Amino acid sequence: MKAIVNARIVTEGRIIEDHALLFDEKIEGVVPLPLGMNDVEIIDAEGAYVSAGFIDLHIHGSGGADVMDATPEALEQLSATLLRSGTTGFLATTMTMFEEEIVAALENVWKYGGSVSGAQILGVHLEGPFINPDRHGAQDRRYVRKPDMDLIAPYMEMIKMITLAPEVEGAKQFIADMRSTYPEVILSIGHSDASFEIAQQSFEWGISHATHLFNAMNPLHHRAPGIVGAVFESDVSCDIIADLVHLHPAMLSLVHQIKRERLVLITDAMRAGCMKCGSYDLGGRSVEVVDGKALLSDGTLAGSVLKMNEALANMVQYTAMTRIEAVDAVTRLPARMLGLNKGQLRQGYDADIVIFDEDFGIISTIVGGTIKYKKEV
Repeated sequence: MKAIVNARIVTEGRIIEDHALLFDEKIEGVVPLPLGMNDVEIIDAEGAYVSAGFIDLHIHGSGGADVMDATPEALEQLSATLLRSGTTGFLATTMTMFEEEIVAALENVWKYGGSVSGAQILGVHLEGPFINPDRHGAQDRRYVRKPDMDLIAPYMEMIKMITLAPEVEGAKQFIADMRSTYPEVILSIGHSDASFEIAQQSFEWGISHATHLFNAMNPLHHRAPGIVGAVFESDVSCDIIADLVHLHPAMLSLVHQIKRERLVLITDAMRAGCMKCGSYDLGGRSVEVVDGKALLSDGTLAGSVLKMNEALANMVQYTAMTRIEAVDAVTRLPARMLGLNKGQLRQGYDADIVIFDEDFGIISTIVGGTIKYKKEV
């Protein structure tokens, strides 16, 4: 049994002091001090914050590795790197590429995803290839294809989220088939040019989320509100990339004001995350990383180099989002979407924990009750 003491514990919608967080592989509870217990390993947080570990629903790579590398070494490198940003679990996110390359990435996660030693791979986020070629963003439009159950059927046990464009041919039937056969999978509108009306209809069909709202979709316009307007008018959840590059701070604030309990923070990071500026690749396309921006040669944003703890810091600094709300947006909310026993410091939940300072600098990351990362002093 371990106990984190001298901490500001973020749990149950509040910040608790003068308590200890007890855990082993699972959370045992938050109890008042003094402990009055023997044989407990004490971890002194020295006044820092403690919360459930962060969950990233959308990340392609970091630390020089990418999911589409389709090697066990790449998954291990990504898993280990994410610990430094407080991430304890993530969806390995694919790209729109050759069918053989997508299958290779899925096979790799299937075989080796459960053996990584750092942040846990919680499943796969299939971003494309079922998207609108006119809103491909950094995805390669040459490999965009109609929604096809046959492509992904062998891997549905690990596919937890699919980003698609509901307006493309075959999408409505695909959504219906998914809802009927795999109702637990999150279907998300993204890389789409759907009108306000079609987007609203797609929510009725079974779309329940929106991928990196504002990016790779039609813009919000007062006479054609498009996807963003439909999301604002609905109860579907959405995620945003809070790196101050993909969205202006004013838009971060607006999304927070409107969506609140249905707002999730993601990184959409590519292999240059936690790396130096320079030349990299994403989905087989050359990317130049300069001043915190990852760009294709034509200036298109190509994912991000955002760290999850930086996303929380940006939201707290530039919007009215509270520290508790920010933590919820990367813990309780994504865990609830995935149906996981994670994301909260409650008895019986997985002991995925992060200790961070006032500025969200990561001090320690714990996965399954084991300290996996500790900041060097």
